[in-house]
Amino acid sequence: MEIVHIYTRKRSEFGRPCSFSDRPAEVCVDIQPNPSLAECFVLRSPVDAHVQHSSDMSEHEVNTERVEVETRGVNHVEGGWPKDINPQEMEQTIRFRKKVEKEENYVNTIMHLGTLMEHCVKQNNAINIYEEYFGEEEMAEVEDEPPSAKTINVIRDPNITKRTAAHLSWHPDRCKKLAVAYSSLEFQQNMKGMSFDSYIWDLENPNKPELVLKPSSPLVSLEYNPKDSHILVGGCYNGQIAYWDTRKGRLPVEVSTVEVSHRDPVYGAIWLQSKTGTECFSASTDGQVLWWDIRKLSEPTEMLVLDINRQGLLENALGAITLEFEPTMPTKFMVGTEQGIVIACNRKAKTPPEKIASTYSGHHGPVYALARNPFYPKIFLTVGDWTARIWSEETKESPIMWTKYHLSYLTDGCWSTVRPAVFFTTKMDGTLDVWDFLFKQNDPFLSLKVCDEPLSSLRLQDNGCIVGCGSKLGTVTLLEISSGLCTLQRNEKNLANAMFERETKREKILEARHREMRLKERAKSEGQDMEMEEMQEESPEEAFSRAQKEFFEVIEAELQRRARAEAQHLPGKVKKQAEEEAVLQGAESELPKYEEEDEEKDA
Repeated sequence: MEIVHIYTRKRSEFGRPCSFSDRPAEVCVDIQPNPSLAECFVLRSPVDAHVQHSSDMSEHEVNTERVEVETRGVNHVEGGWPKDINPQEMEQTIRFRKKVEKEENYVNTIMHLGTLMEHCVKQNNAINIYEEYFGEEEMAEVEDEPPSAKTINVIRDPNITKRTAAHLSWHPDRCKKLAVAYSSLEFQQNMKGMSFDSYIWDLENPNKPELVLKPSSPLVSLEYNPKDSHILVGGCYNGQIAYWDTRKGRLPVEVSTVEVSHRDPVYGAIWLQSKTGTECFSASTDGQVLWWDIRKLSEPTEMLVLDINRQGLLENALGAITLEFEPTMPTKFMVGTEQGIVIACNRKAKTPPEKIASTYSGHHGPVYALARNPFYPKIFLTVGDWTARIWSEETKESPIMWTKYHLSYLTDGCWSTVRPAVFFTTKMDGTLDVWDFLFKQNDPFLSLKVCDEPLSSLRLQDNGCIVGCGSKLGTVTLLEISSGLCTLQRNEKNLANAMFERETKREKILEARHREMRLKERAKSEGQDMEMEEMQEESPEEAFSRAQKEFFEVIEAELQRRARAEAQHLPGKVKKQAEEEAVLQGAESELPKYEEEDEEKDA
């Protein structure tokens, strides 16, 4: 069936706009159903069809050549002088200046520049372009940011035989350089042909070390001089002390002689606060602390034996693992030992025994890290065995705060340089923990899996934003922590100070209580000893009679106690029995009276 509608229109009306109007509906065609066609209808089973439309993609890999960057500079001393003028000659420069100042062009130029300079000075005095108008809002945003850290660089030991990154030291002026001491600290694990070199790395060019340091023995510790960034001091595995000047090359400028040096590896070497900037001191597991002046390394200027018995005997000395020195306290320093004891020393004491001021015992193994809080120097952190502990100088017997016991051994730790309640620890399982005691005390605020091998060293930049972690295989990982962990929070100093004072006061009360209990136990034990001595002086007969007397006294006391108990529990029964006994006694007393009367009657 074909349905066709034919519309006719004049040619002249072509192209005119249509004019619509409302009209009732009309039925154009009415098709009736045909029952015969329904018999031919066949039901079709459902069919699922899947169509996927996606563009074809291909993957390509390209390995480009590594670009090696070299840093070169130009030293510009002084310029602008004519060729015939020598800038080093004072008379020639003065004569030339006078000649130029007399010229008319010079005066006009100065007058023109003076007007511009005056405008800039007034503008600078009127507006502080560095003023922060919205400091509180920014701080609020920092507090809401979740803690995090990202890896910004990985520096690997370039040698085939990998060694432990034993110590890290940041450049004091530019935080773009890092000195790393490499050595194998495991017993009898130094392989034949193992390199002794340590390196200074430039973070902008981490593919190749900026300077190779070549000591006579592997370096265990390495420190930049805070007053002269070209000078470094290093402690060697064989006990020697050496110092380098980066301007003079890779070889050490001077090395201490073996006879006057340490006998064991130098685990700590720190610069002292001095006018010359050439004094330092070192500590080793041989039990000695030696003071040096790098201008004369032929012999140490001073020596201290770490004998806590204050006898000065080297055979009784405790081996030093770590050193701590705070520039604001120039006469005091602290030493962490292999035996888990921290020794507080005073260099300016009159006699060597007086130099050992006090000791703190709190770890089951070596104290691998020891650091004072940069905001509160009387509070210090120790890291050893499976815990990190916070101590106060005022409490000697126990720490004021401590972390839980971890499953892995702790290897290093340090305080944050910008936040008083934040510190960092590294563990043998390759984890870096960030602790914030104001936020959480039972668990770390942030825990990061840095690498699979054990972490051995830790060092934080002075700005507190970048932390370096050295591993057992010589890999140094640089992590940038989030701004919330490296920005001082609102009122944080007061809160941290209040917390430290509260915990210190609590420990003092506990120490006084324990001391009182020990005195009581001591007095009690002394009294028992005196009684034992008296008992030993008695004869056997006297001892037997005294024991018999004590036995019967105990029996008598027990009988009296039972009698009192029965009297309390059975008052009615006891009263009735007493009355019956009284009646019987009265009857018995009447019987003899009647018998006497009968006898008189018979008579």
